[in-house]
Amino acid sequence: MHKLKEADLYKGELIPVNGKLVERYNKCLIKLGFTATKLTSFFIDGIGWSPEIAEEKDEIHYLNHGEANPHCIIITPLQKGLPVYNPYHSFDRELMKQVFKKHQSRIENITRDSAICVDFDQNIDVFYEPLDVLKYKRITVKFRLVDDLDKAKEEQLQLVELFNTDNNFIDETIHQRLLDSANKYGDLREREISLENIIYETESFYTEAFGGIYVLKSFLSPILVFENMNAYQVAIQDTTHNVSMYHISHYELIEKLTSHLIIECNVHSEVTLQRYDRIKKYVLAEFINEETHVTKNILNDSVLFKGYLNKIGISARKRVMGLDRYLEKKKSDPKTKVTDFVDKDIYIALHSPHSSLGPNEQDLVWKLLVSISPKDVLFLYWYDKEIFYDLYQKWSSSLKDWVIETIKKNI
Repeated sequence: MHKLKEADLYKGELIPVNGKLVERYNKCLIKLGFTATKLTSFFIDGIGWSPEIAEEKDEIHYLNHGEANPHCIIITPLQKGLPVYNPYHSFDRELMKQVFKKHQSRIENITRDSAICVDFDQNIDVFYEPLDVLKYKRITVKFRLVDDLDKAKEEQLQLVELFNTDNNFIDETIHQRLLDSANKYGDLREREISLENIIYETESFYTEAFGGIYVLKSFLSPILVFENMNAYQVAIQDTTHNVSMYHISHYELIEKLTSHLIIECNVHSEVTLQRYDRIKKYVLAEFINEETHVTKNILNDSVLFKGYLNKIGISARKRVMGLDRYLEKKKSDPKTKVTDFVDKDIYIALHSPHSSLGPNEQDLVWKLLVSISPKDVLFLYWYDKEIFYDLYQKWSSSLKDWVIETIKKNI
């Protein structure tokens, strides 16, 4: 990952945590029911997740209690706008936007000397079977403060009221209780530290529960797409729910998404052709076994590209140039079908979310498409970084250079 880090493309927007912030972070972990970290410094993302702590605990989703109970830790207002690098749900980023949109000034106030534990409560204690994900309807974002700062404020206000009652101002016991509270928490009377719950209505989403499930809800009946075959086979035994279910490998899924106006493919559009240019270069790179030139130069230089294209077998050549061949044939024969020339996985990679979808659903569908066919390295980086990072480690050094250059050009 060295080259990605140098290019600021590998978790480059994390913020450092050290000193007193580590102590507050550990208090949050304990308050949430987890064990404290032994690290004295680490980095966190927008949701308070740390790659170093995940490695220490050998648990990528260490802020979760099972699959149904995710949490967040806020220790600094600098977390506003940061990426969420390992979201358990596709709506986690949106939840954090809502949290800071509503409570930013109070978060700034609280995190001066405290920290915030956040519960994403969907009123589900535990999942028992895959179709339990259909119970996701409303998320209640709840807040708890380290050291119960909000309760301490209430106690201070009550003590002040007691102090001002009758002749209690001469009571040394009350004096001492006020001093003890002030020494421990400071003067909380005028501080705005209460955080109202936030209600978030779920639409379509992705969850990593049961090996990964896409829940597409804004249609006649929900469509579930499973990444895990075992979870899919368990789910299809259920006959009580009116849902359509597919494994991510099923080609019928593409037909379903197209017929429901969830995805579309316009191979003549300029945007699609720009994506195809990246896709065919990546596909050619998959076929190059012996190279005199570095991959980056082969893919960027049209003369070298053609030279290496002619070195691979005819079937591989047809796979790389499938859309070009189709568009050329279409000029003389309007009845020509794109699927007669373009291989299935490449054809899927040329699809895009339907233009009628809203921004959040488009992002979700992009994630689904790049997961099905990870051929466009730019969109793969944008919409599913974990798959991107896994594939990246298998690429040659020169291909990595081309991929990094491609991404940097489009940021």
